[in-house]
Amino acid sequence: MIEAALLGAGGRGMFAYASYALKRPDEIKFVAVAEPNAEKRERFAREHAIPPERTFSGWEELLEQPRLCQALFICTQDADHYAPSMKALDVGYDIILEKPMATSPLESLAIAQKAERLGRLLTVCHTMRYSNYFNKLKELIDSGTIGRIMSVQWTENVGYWHQAHSFVRGNWRRADETSPMILAKSCHDMDILQHIVGGEVLRVSSFGSLSFFKPDNAPEGSTKRCTDGCKVEHECPFSAIKWYYNEKDEWPQSIVSLTPTLEARGKALREGPYGRCVFHCDNDVVDHQVVNLLFDNEVTVAFTMSAFSTDNTRSFKIMGTAGEIRGYEKRNELEVIRFSGERYAVNPETVEGGHGGADTKMMMDFVKQLESGESQGKSGGLVSARSHLIAFAAEESRLTGRTITMSEYVAGLR
Repeated sequence: MIEAALLGAGGRGMFAYASYALKRPDEIKFVAVAEPNAEKRERFAREHAIPPERTFSGWEELLEQPRLCQALFICTQDADHYAPSMKALDVGYDIILEKPMATSPLESLAIAQKAERLGRLLTVCHTMRYSNYFNKLKELIDSGTIGRIMSVQWTENVGYWHQAHSFVRGNWRRADETSPMILAKSCHDMDILQHIVGGEVLRVSSFGSLSFFKPDNAPEGSTKRCTDGCKVEHECPFSAIKWYYNEKDEWPQSIVSLTPTLEARGKALREGPYGRCVFHCDNDVVDHQVVNLLFDNEVTVAFTMSAFSTDNTRSFKIMGTAGEIRGYEKRNELEVIRFSGERYAVNPETVEGGHGGADTKMMMDFVKQLESGESQGKSGGLVSARSHLIAFAAEESRLTGRTITMSEYVAGLR
């Protein structure tokens, strides 16, 4: 059995890891936790039977101790990934690191290079790498089913409600406090596109902005909070009362208040960030963005991220010299259409767990690697840092209006 510690008991990813450990106590057990929020810290410690002397109010305190166990899960906020990762590698931990790795390209590279140099296992939570759905897509492409890939149209449909929760009201609403949208949300897509296409990105261009979720678009009669007698709350699709004023003990409601009672939720909506009107927040990340990529194997990719969708899923069309593959992740279906006239659908095997079972598969893979002593996985540090650089370059292009040549961008990092 693997023993592990966790930094940051409030992140979405933490719930997946905690659930896996509770369901499979013979494989992995959490024996220490560091979390500044006392309620979250105490709840995690209680659920995993962690003694008081192994609970800490911050990552610094935990990492000042001699190594407590083999593995460390770093689930802190984006800006607090770099320092604990570098310290944990020195202490001797193998690491699961939430994405993004860090909030700068140099810090991302530094973490990956240090893990490589020390021979530590570093798994970055690019869950799509572990998904049966996307692994089947990669298998179909590599088998030559549609010939040689030429073009890719790829859309991340964020979902209007998910944008409002995480990127307008929530933890990832401000690039200066966390990271830009293309990194915080879409580094998954840059990673899987790099994996699927199988080449190196030569040039990147990007456009996007925050166009809708801002005060200019607040409807007449709206208030700063949904609980302040807003005259349009009843018909507003973003109403915090509709979304959160209930007793559901699951994500995203559990983020608003850990205690699933109407009293706790009401207080959180009146006083906390999730009760704010989506047009009166302090958010600055984009709500729509496009990224164009040119790979060294001549493949072109047109990527779109949009808040303005009903479903929270990914859709795509991959076009090759012998046909195309169309996909809509939420339906768990891959449609293969060959120029010969052959046409069929593939429905990959599903697995219990978040992200279409990818959370479960990632945990299984991590435990297996720890037990075998392997130091390289599907989403290791160096390969993840490479895809992070694409996201950083895309944001540079969006902000400057320039097309970025990747070799020049990387060479210019200081």
